[in-house]
Amino acid sequence: MAKLQVKKVKSAINRTQRQKRTLVSLGLHKINQVVEHDDTLVIRGMIAKVQHLVSVEEA
Repeated sequence: MAKLQVKKVKSAINRTQRQKRTLVSLGLHKINQVVEHDDTLVIRGMIAKVQHLVSVEEA
């Protein structure tokens, strides 16, 4: 299965609770932190909700 590298590039300050929880569920806590996930529809949906705060690359 393909992998995605998700990097947090912006702060979650002044964001909704839903967006903050989505970042935490993706495993992102600090700016410039990179996590790797399987490329599934669930992960793609979470990334879509916070696409303005993260960058995504194929791994």
